[in-house]
Amino acid sequence: MYLELDGRGPLYEQLTRALKASILDGRIVAGTQLPPTRELADELELSRTTVLAAYEQLRAEGFIAGRVGSGSYVSNLQARPVNHHDAATAIAAPSRYAQRAREVRDWDIPRIHRGLRYNLQYGNPLINPALNNAWGRELARAAAYTRLSVNEVAGFSALRKQTCDYLARRRGVQASPDDVMIVSGTQQAIDLAARVLLNEGDRVVLEEPHYFGAHQVLKAHGAELIAVRTDHDGIVCGELPEQPPRLIYVTPSHQFPTGSILSLPRRKELLHYAQHHQCWIIEDDYDGEFSYESHPMPAMRSLDDSDRVIYIGTFSKVMFGGLRLAYMVLPAALHGDFCNAKYLNDMACPVIEQAALAHFMEDGGFERHLRLARKELKIRREALIAGLRQHAGDRVDIADTPAGMHLVVWLRNYDADQCEALIAYAHDQGLGLYPVAPLYLHAPAQPGLMLGYCGVSVAELREAMQLFGECLDHIESR
Repeated sequence: MYLELDGRGPLYEQLTRALKASILDGRIVAGTQLPPTRELADELELSRTTVLAAYEQLRAEGFIAGRVGSGSYVSNLQARPVNHHDAATAIAAPSRYAQRAREVRDWDIPRIHRGLRYNLQYGNPLINPALNNAWGRELARAAAYTRLSVNEVAGFSALRKQTCDYLARRRGVQASPDDVMIVSGTQQAIDLAARVLLNEGDRVVLEEPHYFGAHQVLKAHGAELIAVRTDHDGIVCGELPEQPPRLIYVTPSHQFPTGSILSLPRRKELLHYAQHHQCWIIEDDYDGEFSYESHPMPAMRSLDDSDRVIYIGTFSKVMFGGLRLAYMVLPAALHGDFCNAKYLNDMACPVIEQAALAHFMEDGGFERHLRLARKELKIRREALIAGLRQHAGDRVDIADTPAGMHLVVWLRNYDADQCEALIAYAHDQGLGLYPVAPLYLHAPAQPGLMLGYCGVSVAELREAMQLFGECLDHIESR
């Protein structure tokens, strides 16, 4: 099969576009059986993971359909004639932001596996069936008793107050409701910070490795990204640039993805650097609620005497992803500018959900859910580590920190190709694994995996780790 890849973005995206073009142009007609993934991978000299991802995308968009036991076939789509001149001139060139957004959306982040027996996907919150019923009651109550007019730009006042009370108790952050803004998730919080603080070409420091969502947002806004190394004590402040950045993005309570906790001396050093160079810090406390030590370190914002820290926390990660509510604690000098940016972006977050969450927190339901989730996640974490030690042994190094919802596991004596082969083989066996390399600006010397444990029960984790050990055996026997 002749396919020409265009060289833009990840290989699976290039292959998807090439196959789409061939189908739409009629070069591959309806009803044609596509080659098996392994055969096409060998023919194009690509990894089987790349071909699998392209086929999954085409299937999701309706270009191909699978037949059990038979393979993948081209759907009955009407071919279109090609006129490259018309296509190039019909649409005006998009803005530089749109072009950059398109590029970062093509960035090679790990694809999410679907329909597997054991999917160790990271980033999703714990599923608590009791929460569904409780949340339904709260929504009904809020709909009956809440004014349905457009809410305040900064957020529902009762929710901002409950957020302040919670932060003071749990994270050591002293704030008033006037300091807090309710936003539609961490992603919007970072986007608003980029709108308010950055001009195109401004320098931004990211931890290396780092959260890919922050990378995408900041790059789309035209920032020049500078990666600063992290170690077991968090970001290495001694390697911060001499030419100061405009903004520093960090995850100090549980570094994403490695899990390291920013030490107290480094927190003070980072705050001093920001004050001295007059730059801002985003503290993304994405899972600070899930510390399994008796006395977790308070948020860095609690040490900030110069009001340089923009603190971000999320309810979506704690409760369920579809909630799309998070919060920011803002420096006084920036509050008005963030309100303006929020108003122009979406005016305000939905009031019913905010009112429901405010009452859920006031009534103690939020804290009860947190206690249950923290207890269950600790048990799952221990089961995952025990399974790794039993079935993987000294073939892996576990980055074990007592916090969070995922683990990073480094593969000893593996190279990048072997890691990719392991992920592809595990997928075929029903086990979803995710590489850590895409979360670096510069690929790490040692390949590793991110293993999430929120969506897998203790029994399933034990079975998954046995299967993981068998997958390692298979790759090492080749």
